[in-house]
Amino acid sequence: SLSQSDHHTSSRDIMAADRFSFNKSFEHVQNKFVGTGHSDISKFEWASNQHRDTLASHIGHYDMLSYFAVAENNSIGRVRYQLLEKMLQPCGRPPVKDDDDGIDSIVIVFN
Repeated sequence: SLSQSDHHTSSRDIMAADRFSFNKSFEHVQNKFVGTGHSDISKFEWASNQHRDTLASHIGHYDMLSYFAVAENNSIGRVRYQLLEKMLQPCGRPPVKDDDDGIDSIVIVFN
């Protein structure tokens, strides 16, 4: 026969244990898979991971690949090759990191 206050305390303890368990398993997933990110990931890295995941999904689903090929009037092999090339730098060149203050800055070069 637990009193009402004892019951609430034990459920809070369980919730705290669940939260700790979730954080540990989430850290494990972040260490195991590159695309899940971490607390210090830059906006550019996050966007690149998202674009790579999307491109990989398009390449892996034959129906999407054939749809793109028909829409672009290209062969499926050419579309696959173009998507694979985009995976190298899906968001363009990475921003140049300024060593003085740790803030990302973009350098534009005109030819």
